[in-house]
Amino acid sequence: MTTAPAPAETELSTVLRIDDLRVSAVGGAEILHGISLELYRGRILGLVGESGSGKTTAGLACLGHYRDGLVHTGGDIEIFPRDADPFTLSSLTPDGRRLLRGHRIAYIPQAPALSLNPAIRVGEQIREVLDVHGFGESPQERAARVAEALEDVGLPSSAEYQRRWPHQLSGGQQQRIGIAMAFAMFPDVLVLDEPTTGLDVSTQAHVLDTIRDMTRKHDVASLYITHDLAVVAELADRVAVMLRGDVVEEGPAAEVLARPQHEYTSRLLAAVPDLPGRKDLSLATGSISQVQEALAEVSADKTGETGAAADASVVASAATESSTGLGASDSTAGAAGQDGFLLDVKDLGMRYGSNTVLNGIDMTLQPGESLMLLGESGSGKTTLSRCIAGLIDGYTGSVRLRGEELAPSTRKRSLAHRQEVQYVFQSPFSSLNPRRTIGESLTVPLEMSRRLPRSEHRATVEDALDAVRLGRSFYDRRPGDLSGGERQRAAIARALVNAPSVLVCDEITSALDVSVQASIVGLLGTLRVERGLSILFVTHNITLARHVSDHIAVLNKGVIVDRGTVDEVLENPTHAYTKALLEDIPQL
Repeated sequence: MTTAPAPAETELSTVLRIDDLRVSAVGGAEILHGISLELYRGRILGLVGESGSGKTTAGLACLGHYRDGLVHTGGDIEIFPRDADPFTLSSLTPDGRRLLRGHRIAYIPQAPALSLNPAIRVGEQIREVLDVHGFGESPQERAARVAEALEDVGLPSSAEYQRRWPHQLSGGQQQRIGIAMAFAMFPDVLVLDEPTTGLDVSTQAHVLDTIRDMTRKHDVASLYITHDLAVVAELADRVAVMLRGDVVEEGPAAEVLARPQHEYTSRLLAAVPDLPGRKDLSLATGSISQVQEALAEVSADKTGETGAAADASVVASAATESSTGLGASDSTAGAAGQDGFLLDVKDLGMRYGSNTVLNGIDMTLQPGESLMLLGESGSGKTTLSRCIAGLIDGYTGSVRLRGEELAPSTRKRSLAHRQEVQYVFQSPFSSLNPRRTIGESLTVPLEMSRRLPRSEHRATVEDALDAVRLGRSFYDRRPGDLSGGERQRAAIARALVNAPSVLVCDEITSALDVSVQASIVGLLGTLRVERGLSILFVTHNITLARHVSDHIAVLNKGVIVDRGTVDEVLENPTHAYTKALLEDIPQL
C-alpha cells in the first residue's frame, strides 16, 4: 500500500466544511442524516461506500446541486477561498451558485466519454470554461492557459491536438481533458465522482497520478468519491466511509484501511479482490479455490478416484446433472469435442478498414473451465468475445464448438449453437428493457428458441432466478426496482434460461461496487459447479484473476502475448506488457 503520509494536524488548512448536512426526498425519507466532513488544502479525502450510500449526493451538495426529487433540509456547507472571505452555500443566490461551479468548486464526473461535448473540439471545451468565468484580460491569455492546463495533465498543447474531437481520444485522454477543464480556473475545491471507474489499470494509474500531482501542485482540496478501496489506499490522505446516509468512520487513510473500527468498513475491505487470491470474496458462494475443489469432488464421485485431477468432460456432465432447475439443452451439453476442447478459436483475425483489431488469435476453452481474457481498453478483448458469440461477423479464421465450426453471425448459426454460447453485457442498466418485467425479459430467449412449450416458460424462468439467488418473487418486478447487482444477476439469469455450455462475461463487474462484485464472482463460481458452465471472463481487472479463473490469456493490440495458468502468468509473466500491467495494479 502506497498511501501518502497524512500531514500533521497543525499543517491542515480547511477549505470546505460540511456541517450537519441533511438531504431528503421530496415528501419522503431522509437521504443524508446530518453528515459532517472537512476538506483540507492540498489533501485528498476519499469518500467510500456502496451504491446507494449517499456519497454522490454529498459530493454534488458541495456544488450546491441536488438532483431532481431531492431537497436540502438542514445543515450547511462553508467555503474558505484563497482570495475572499468565507461564505456558506445557503447564502448564495441561484446565479451565485452557478458562478461558483467551475470557478471555486470544480467537478469531474464518472464517464469521460459522456462528460465531453462530442460536437466541440477538446481545446475549445477547456477554453469555454475560461470564457464563462472571464479568465484573464485577453484572448491570448486564455489561449496560454488552455495550453498550460493541457501540459499540466500530461497532454500535448499543440494546436493540432487542441483541434481533436473527443471521439479521437482514448478513455484516459478524455478523462485528462476533464481534469484539465476542472483545474483551468484554479479552483479551491475539486469533487471527483468515480473518475477511474471503467478504466483499465494502466490508464487508471496515469489518471490517479495526474489527480495526485495536480492536487498538490495547485494546493486544491479534493473529494474523491469511489467504491474502490484499493484506489483510496493509493491516492487518499484521509478516508470517510458512508453507509445509508451516515458517515460511520473517518480518519487517516493508513489507519482506517489497516485498522478499521466499524464492522461495515471491515466488510468492504474483505470484499476487495487481492492479486494473491488469499481472500474468500464470498463465503456464501466460495472462492475459485473452493470451486476447483468442488469440481474435483464431483469428478471423484463419478470416477471413484478421490483426489485425482478432475476430468473436464466428467466434471461438466456431473455438474449439469446436479444443477437445480434447468437441465442441459441436449445430451452433448458440456461435453468436449474429439480434441478435448469445448471451444476452439483458430487464427482469428478482424479488421476495420486498414486497422487490424485482432491478429492470429488461438484460444481454447475446456468444459467447466474459466478463462480470463485480460487487456487494456482498445486491446481487442470485447471484439474477440463478440466474434466468438457471433455478435460481430466478418472475421477470418474459425470458432469451433466441440469440433464443429460456428457460422460467423448468430443469424446464420443453428438454434442449438445460439443457445449454447450466451453473452452477458457490461452494463446491467442498459441490458434489460425497462418497460418489461424481469420475467418477461427472461422469457424472450425461450420464445425465440421454441425448445419448450409455453406452459413451461414461467417455471423455467423462475428456476433461472433461483439459480442466480434472486428468487421467484423477482419475476414480476421491473429493472427500475432493482439495484445494480440485482440487475446484473437478472442479466446472467437471462443468459442461463436456455442452458448454455459457454457463458461470455464482458466486463460484467466493472461498474459494480466491491461487495456486489464479490457476490457476482461467487455466483459465477457456484454456476460452474452446479451447471458445468465454461466461462470466458473478459476484464481489465487483473486482481480478480485468482478469484474467477483457472487460466489467463493476455491480449495486447490484438495479439495474445501471454497465456497459461493463473499462477504461471501472475508469478512468471513472460511479456513486458503483462509485467507493466502487474506493476500498475493498486492494492491494499
